[in-house]
Amino acid sequence: MQKIKSLMTRQGLKSPPESLGDLSAIESLRVPGKEEFRELREQPSDPQAEQELINSIEQVYFSTDSFDIVKYELEKLPPVLNLQELEEYRDKLKQQQAAVSKKVADLILEKQPAYVKELERVTSLQTGLQLAAVICTNGRRHLNIAKEGFTQASLGLLANQRKRQLLIGLLKSLRTIKTLQRTDVRLSEMLEEEDYPGAIQLCLECQKAASTFKHYSCISELNSKLQDTLEQIEEQLDVALSKICKNFDINHYTKVQQAYRLLGKTQTAMDQLHMHFTQAIHNTVFQVVLGYVELCSGNTDTKFQKLQYKDLCTHVTPDSYIPCLADLCKALWEVMLSYYRTMEWHEKHDNEDTTSASEGSNMGTEETNFDRGYIKKKLEHGLTRIWQDVQLKVKTYLLGTDLSIFKYDDFIFVLDIISRLMQVGEEFCGSKSEVLQESIRKQSVNYFKNYHRTRLDELRMFLENETWELCPVKSNFSILQLHEFKFMEQSRSPSVSPSKQPASTSSKTVTLFEQYCSDGNPFEIQANHKDEETEDVLASNGYESDEQEKSAYQEYDSDSDVPEELKRDYVDEQTGDAPVKSISRETLKSRKKSDYSLNKVNAPILTNTTLNVIRLVGKYMQMMNILKPIAFDVIHFTSQLFDYYLYAIYTFFGRNDSLESTGLGLSSSRLRTTLNRIQESLIDLEVSADPTATLTAAEERKEKVPSPHLSHLVVLTSGDTLYGLAERVVATESLVFLAEQFEFLQPHLDAVMPAVKKPFLQQFYSQTVSTASELRKPIYWIVAGKAIDYEQMLLLMANVKWDVKEIMSQHNIYVDALLKEFEQFNRRLNEVSKRVRIPLPVSNILWEHCIRLANRTIVEGYANVKKCSNEGRALMQLDFQQFLMKLEKLTDIRPIPDKEFVETYIKAYYLTENDMERWIKEHRFHQG
Repeated sequence: MQKIKSLMTRQGLKSPPESLGDLSAIESLRVPGKEEFRELREQPSDPQAEQELINSIEQVYFSTDSFDIVKYELEKLPPVLNLQELEEYRDKLKQQQAAVSKKVADLILEKQPAYVKELERVTSLQTGLQLAAVICTNGRRHLNIAKEGFTQASLGLLANQRKRQLLIGLLKSLRTIKTLQRTDVRLSEMLEEEDYPGAIQLCLECQKAASTFKHYSCISELNSKLQDTLEQIEEQLDVALSKICKNFDINHYTKVQQAYRLLGKTQTAMDQLHMHFTQAIHNTVFQVVLGYVELCSGNTDTKFQKLQYKDLCTHVTPDSYIPCLADLCKALWEVMLSYYRTMEWHEKHDNEDTTSASEGSNMGTEETNFDRGYIKKKLEHGLTRIWQDVQLKVKTYLLGTDLSIFKYDDFIFVLDIISRLMQVGEEFCGSKSEVLQESIRKQSVNYFKNYHRTRLDELRMFLENETWELCPVKSNFSILQLHEFKFMEQSRSPSVSPSKQPASTSSKTVTLFEQYCSDGNPFEIQANHKDEETEDVLASNGYESDEQEKSAYQEYDSDSDVPEELKRDYVDEQTGDAPVKSISRETLKSRKKSDYSLNKVNAPILTNTTLNVIRLVGKYMQMMNILKPIAFDVIHFTSQLFDYYLYAIYTFFGRNDSLESTGLGLSSSRLRTTLNRIQESLIDLEVSADPTATLTAAEERKEKVPSPHLSHLVVLTSGDTLYGLAERVVATESLVFLAEQFEFLQPHLDAVMPAVKKPFLQQFYSQTVSTASELRKPIYWIVAGKAIDYEQMLLLMANVKWDVKEIMSQHNIYVDALLKEFEQFNRRLNEVSKRVRIPLPVSNILWEHCIRLANRTIVEGYANVKKCSNEGRALMQLDFQQFLMKLEKLTDIRPIPDKEFVETYIKAYYLTENDMERWIKEHRFHQG
């Protein structure tokens, strides 16, 4: 197709689209007529042959280059022309022309409808263009009319209005800029008012406004100034945050947190807060200690300010040590309380934020939860960190001074403060205060060892100078009335130190932080109460009143009336029941025979030494209560006080080898084991130190105490005083009373004793404390052995003729002599009871011992008889029955001790040889 168009061009023809712009060319173009088209179409055609003819046309005819076809064909002619060849060539060209013409005619016929349609569109387009030219002409004409219709004044008015609007906008901008320029004054005022959230909000709004007017040159300087102001606000905000560490204020902290939230730096604020708490602890302890050091040194030399805290603590004087420690703990308490209240604030506001977030939108909730979780973990981790810093500072202070220089009360006060601090730490973060415990435990054990050694030496001195006179205390005396035991009966309240708190607490425990959250301080030094300063435990002369004393010394026999005062003060010694006012006269008369306590008020029997031991026990228990980690060491030392007191009583009044060898007054195996243990572990039997002894042996001797010696003022050889019976009763019963107090204290000791050490405590009570009453038998056995002249009775029995031939109706004189001895013994007991109340168990033991020894002496006297008849055996029976009858009037002990032993021995004379042998085998353990 392209080749045909090119060929048409060479022939001077144009395609319809190209010729649309030149209508004259179209008009001059000769279009083949219908006859010619019909002629061309009617010619026989072979499309393939025609296509071959067209293809045979030279390529140059299809070229777009302009060239002369005629010239081209003429130039191709050969120099020598051949007519036939020319004609043939001419025919060929004609055939080619006819093929092309026919092809063109076909194409024209094929495109004729489109050509006609396009020609119509071109005509329509020409008409439209002419109409547009008319409209444009009319528009130009109307525009000229409008231009001529507007005046210069109208256009000027519009221009002025536009300028006015621009100037109004400019005025607003200038006013805003002026306000921004004056913002720094308002920001300063807000910072002085500590309105940090408002200041930050204002500063951020100013920065936002400044960015709107950044096209003004003055705004660039203002932007820089606002940025500096914001940094200054952050610095002041950090200072405000640091104030929280010493004095927490809810409103102040709320403002600070709101400010940091506006800045988007809540996590940074929490990091800074912990750094400030650490710095506050260091600065606080340093300033407190520095103040006391400068105060005691008398000058404000700057050399102390340059010292390290550790070195500064060594300059604290002993006089100011305790006040400084108290103030130190007070200051640290304020820091810890602030941290505690900070955590409370976050817990409360986290709950509020969670509630508001659940009710509102979820935008930003994830980020808020992340910040909240970070702050919570940071605060929880900070608990242990803060407490560790506090412990280290207090430990450093404690190590700065040797606590052994303090008196016991001062040392207890130091422990009291440290114990309260450890209690604070346990409530603060659940820590067991390992750092403080280890530090104070070492010093406490060393201090207490030295203190206990001194107290043991003092106890030995007291015992050696003790005259065993009764210490007059009131009948209602209780160890809880002593100053040293006040801590056991005072309620556990915040104002009472741990050393003054009972073991049991109320069901609902209130922590120190809850008690002192708003006011007060658990380390305030409390003034001693008046009831602690005075102890109303001593009676003026051993009696509750003068009338009672007068009536107590009245002599009365079995037929006399019993004074009402004695009825009122009568107490059953065995049961310990309270006084019974309605007790019958017959009962008192019947009990009078062996109860020698009726003429004394039923007050505890103890000595000044006993009271001192009890006070020591109270002091030891204070230390246990304050510092439970050393409870075992203290209880061990406490047991040594009892051990030494028990050993001294036995050594002074109970040791008698001659009577022990008789086998009649033997101590129990448990008591002997206890005494041997005390002697081996506590008593130093060596008179002087051996220079050749090893170091280990010397150290062991330091732990022991020399055996005490009875004061020469105590006389135990006088028969008129029943061989020191009053002193023996006071000593023995004071030991029993001491044992009863240990029994009373056992639950408290058991409560503070570590579980792994409780077997030691149980063993101490079962093998030592419980044996105290067993000392009565060997001690009173010595009195019983000397109070009756048993040797004289043996001599009298030896003079009796037992081989009589007839039954006698009169008993022998040795019976009357023995009964007189018992009557004298009874009178002496009454005399002694005027000095010291003799408890019923003691009088019973004395009577039992005397009767048992008398019966054994009777048996021994009967055994020494060489000749005896059956009538003599009957006389023996008569003598013994007479003895029993009279004896039962002197004592109410039933049954009579060894009565069966004597009767069986007498009846054994009537046994056969085989029965006698069997009887001896069965009763050999009764014999000495």
